[in-house]
Amino acid sequence: MDSLDDIVTTRPPTATRPLLGLTVLAVEDSRFTSEALRLLCLRSGARIRRADTLHHARRHLRVYRPSVVLVDMGLPDGSGAALIADLAQASPRVDVLLGMSGDLDTHDTALKAGADGFLAKPVANLSQFQSVILHHLPPAQRPSGLRVLTDARVEPDAIALRDDLAAAAGVLSGAPEGRRLRYLTQFLGGVARSAADTPLSEAVDCLEDRLVSGQPTGHQRDRVAVMVQDRLARARSI
Repeated sequence: MDSLDDIVTTRPPTATRPLLGLTVLAVEDSRFTSEALRLLCLRSGARIRRADTLHHARRHLRVYRPSVVLVDMGLPDGSGAALIADLAQASPRVDVLLGMSGDLDTHDTALKAGADGFLAKPVANLSQFQSVILHHLPPAQRPSGLRVLTDARVEPDAIALRDDLAAAAGVLSGAPEGRRLRYLTQFLGGVARSAADTPLSEAVDCLEDRLVSGQPTGHQRDRVAVMVQDRLARARSI
């Protein structure tokens, strides 16, 4: 009997599952964002695999060839632009290569590295997610016929958000500086925006501004740490 993967990859797309037959590799360090992408792929008919670092992504790509690769621009072991550049020049090339970030300033960086397009976080709207991928598919691989458009949004599990907050709390407990603090602001800022947590997002933005401008970061970093612990405490009580 055919496996479920065989069935998924050979069935033609439908109006409600326009990404049937596609495999998506999400190179994303946030569990909350990864869960949103998983739900979007599930609703769209695509299979999804995840790598949370550049190292894991490259190891995965030595074994599998996905149809679509979504690359977060800020990863624990480097910039997503490096992976995008490698994949853009590879032969055979993946069908769709997209950069992802909550920092819109990285849009041009992703495109210059060779990305076909860009997904702005938070990624939650089903139709927008499908449209970006379908727009960049080679014409011969785009589904024919009409597609059902919907304003439906996915709601990732709160446990995934709690895991991201716990990871950020662990980094903050070590009083990070320099590159490690820069990575933390990218990661936590993206998590806050995806969770629609405006106060935390603004606090992280303030921390990033101080870091970039060379101002002392200790007080603001401690403020962010308190806010993260407060949200973790509330998450544990639910």
